Amino acid sequence: MPNHAAARSHGTVSQDRQKQMSGLAFVQGLADGTLPLNTIARTLGYDVREAENGRVVVVAEPGEAHLNPAGTVHGGFAATLLDSCMGLAVQSTLEQGLGQTTLEFKISLLRPITPETGPITAEGVVLSRGRRIGTAEGRITDGKGRLLAHGTTTCLIFAMTA
Repeated sequence: MPNHAAARSHGTVSQDRQKQMSGLAFVQGLADGTLPLNTIARTLGYDVREAENGRVVVVAEPGEAHLNPAGTVHGGFAATLLDSCMGLAVQSTLEQGLGQTTLEFKISLLRPITPETGPITAEGVVLSRGRRIGTAEGRITDGKGRLLAHGTTTCLIFAMTA
């Protein structure tokens, strides 16, 4: 898998610009490269690859930079991928002028991730979207389709202000 994240622009999108877009347009802009990915995506080397209403896919290739002292990929790497795909899945359902933030998330790490695992995919899917709260689930799988980690999130939905 080519590392698309390395070729992307990284930064933030102003709140004024975000307020002018639906959540789906925003997340699709991250996926198609018309908007910059956040800087943690550059730091960890992940990419937003797919975005549709209520579903977002993030991809990464674990490497030496992600290792913990035991020699496996740090759980924070999986947590970040899950937080990203699940939160962006909720974001993709929002109307123009609304934002969201993670209130809480829970993950379960099922298999060790190592650099030898190869490319991994984190898919977030919305479970419920209300006026103030959205929930989503996420799954990280390897190239063979094995489940490596999964999680759930609760996000607060709010009106963006000036």
